[in-house]
Amino acid sequence: MAGTVWSVDADRGRIAFDIEPNDPQLPALVEADEANAVAYLDSVKVQFDLQDLLLVRSPRATALQARLPRRIYRFQRRAAYRVRTLERSSPTAVLRHPAMPEMKLALRVVDVSIGGCALLLPPDVPPLPLGSLVQGVMFELDSDTRFDAALRLQHVTSLGHSEGGLRLGCELQGLGTGAERTLQRYIDHTQKRRRLLSLD
Repeated sequence: MAGTVWSVDADRGRIAFDIEPNDPQLPALVEADEANAVAYLDSVKVQFDLQDLLLVRSPRATALQARLPRRIYRFQRRAAYRVRTLERSSPTAVLRHPAMPEMKLALRVVDVSIGGCALLLPPDVPPLPLGSLVQGVMFELDSDTRFDAALRLQHVTSLGHSEGGLRLGCELQGLGTGAERTLQRYIDHTQKRRRLLSLD
C-alpha cells in the first residue's frame, strides 16, 4: 500500500505516515510484527524496516506510526540514463487499463530511459494492479518519437494530497530495434535540450 511521510519525531523515536484509511491491506499491515517501507528518490531506491506499528485515527486523517528505523538502505536502481520529458510536447502513453480493458487511458510520461519509464496516473482513475503486464502500449513522446512497447508495472508511489494521483514506475518490454533507436535519439535530444534550457 502507498503512504506519505507525515512526521518524524526524533525525540520519541517515531515516524508517522499519512495513509488511505479504507485501503483493504491496512488491517493485515497493522497486525503484522514488522513491515518494509520502500521509497524512490530519482535514481535511488531507499528501503527500511518498520516495527511497533500503531494506527492512529482522527476526524481529519489516518496515520500509521512506527518506530524510527535504525538503518536505512540505499540502492542505485537504474543502469540506463533516464531523462525527464519536456512537458510542452505532451508526452503520452496510450493503453488499456489491465483490470478494465474497456477503459482506454492516455497517461502523461514523466521520465523515460531505454529500460523503463514513469507514468502519471490521475487520482480519478482506478489503480493498476502491481506486476501487471500491459501489451500494445502506444508511446508518443513528441511529433518525431512514436513507438509501441509492453509495460510491466514495477512500483507505485503516491504523489500526496497536494498533487494527487500516483507515479507508476514501469519496465519497458518488447522494444524492437527500430523503436529502441528512436527512443535513444529522443533521450539524447532531450538531454541536450535540458542542458541548453539550464543555461538560459
